[in-house]
Amino acid sequence: MIKELIHDPIFLSQPSESATPEDLPVARDLLDTLAAHKETCVGMAANMIGVRKYIIAFDNDGTYMTMFNPQILKADRPYETEESCLSLLGGPRPCTRYETIKVQWKNAKFETRIKTFTGWTAEIIQHEIDHCNGVLI
Repeated sequence: MIKELIHDPIFLSQPSESATPEDLPVARDLLDTLAAHKETCVGMAANMIGVRKYIIAFDNDGTYMTMFNPQILKADRPYETEESCLSLLGGPRPCTRYETIKVQWKNAKFETRIKTFTGWTAEIIQHEIDHCNGVLI
């Protein structure tokens, strides 16, 4: 189900709680909401739809992907960039990102996965993990 986006910086700045298998419907809502905003958005965290759970959804080279409880295990090659966010009003904001990240997460079956992401996809994942941690750019 497509959900309304949250713009309240106080809510968004609160760290999320770990996701459990009972949160699978939240991931579905997150994917539906992301798809509804595909023209202006490439990733979302669950708190952006009002649920403080550690779940992200993003465009992974043309295919939507969800991660439950993602953690960055390693980050290499920092660079400065600017990012915008559907949840925050105003223009792009400066931030530091990493060209390559190694991420551990749970898939929809709650099986642990580890993969290295680079470039644009890595930047999206970092942005959404920041959301889960209550970090606003």
